[in-house]
Amino acid sequence: MKRLVELLGVVTPLGRVVALGSPVLWCAGAVLGWAELVLAGATGLLVFGLACLLTLGRATLRVRVDLERQRVVVGRQVECVVDIARTAGGRLSPLTLELPVGDEVEVFDVLGGGRRAFTIPTRRRGVLQVGPATTVRGDPLGLLRRTVTWTDPVELFAHPVTVPLEPLTAGLLRDLEGRTTADLSMSDLAFHALREYAPGDDQRHIHWRSSAKLATPGTFLVRQYLDTRRAHLAVVVDGHAASYPDEEHFETAVSVGASIAARAITDEVETTVLAAGQVAHRAGVRPALDALTRCDVGPEPPAALAARTSRVMPDVTTAVVVTGPVLSFADLQAVRSAFAAEVRTVVVRVDHGGRTGLVGDILTLRELGDLPVLLAGGGLG
Repeated sequence: MKRLVELLGVVTPLGRVVALGSPVLWCAGAVLGWAELVLAGATGLLVFGLACLLTLGRATLRVRVDLERQRVVVGRQVECVVDIARTAGGRLSPLTLELPVGDEVEVFDVLGGGRRAFTIPTRRRGVLQVGPATTVRGDPLGLLRRTVTWTDPVELFAHPVTVPLEPLTAGLLRDLEGRTTADLSMSDLAFHALREYAPGDDQRHIHWRSSAKLATPGTFLVRQYLDTRRAHLAVVVDGHAASYPDEEHFETAVSVGASIAARAITDEVETTVLAAGQVAHRAGVRPALDALTRCDVGPEPPAALAARTSRVMPDVTTAVVVTGPVLSFADLQAVRSAFAAEVRTVVVRVDHGGRTGLVGDILTLRELGDLPVLLAGGGLG
């Protein structure tokens, strides 16, 4: 049954019409005595038989698709080389090779093998699927189409444009070596107070000098500390379609998130990226940029995205939320309030029609090139 389905799949819709209609015309002509119908039916069957002969045979090939690189900045070109070679003796029969590249298809004539090279332009941010490479054998009329797949698809990442930033650890991430929280601890670096010894306390934390000054013999005081957290940056790119007036604003927001994430990861700061449904948790530069490359606008409101970030990553110490110019001041406050009070939350609004500047921890960015100056302003960079 499977073999029969494969054979039927070789016949195109036009081929089915010819294969089924020709016998009907022949029989109808014989019954009605119309020689024209008999001739048309016989011609159709003859043409279909010749098409079957043209599709017979088996290609013995080795096909390899090599990309110059799999990750580039959007706007650059990538060279792709298709290497075709026969794996058995004899001359290759005429057939074509199709290689899908995103929404387009590159077509090559395969005769005698060889190497084919072409360039792939990356016009917009995203992931292009290159392949699979498929040979096509058929007839000139398109009655039959027999395909064989030779390679697996390869992903080509067109990363967002980024701008170089100064190290963030001097301003935006001042808590690189640990940030004090309100949580009490019996062992840390930030001293808080002394309290009376309780059963189970570690005797190494007894403050003997203060205990000796107590009037009550046998009473001891122990040191109590405040917990400190290692810096953990969350870069949150709002992917709500209603937050941006057009696609250009969203693309700039993605580039802002990519620039900040790449700089923080280079500074060896734990960084998590959440961008319109894509997550890269404590990842390197490449996975973070891959996540930002895959992201696209969706239905999740920015306040819900911020709340989800705070819920799944309770150890975040600094959050940078990048959004568009549509959100009101109340909406921005709702986004900031989704994080805990001890988490420093910075909002970057991308507004191509506004002026670059900052009010507190709400930053307005006119264009991507202003980002280094904007982060440097107010001791943020």
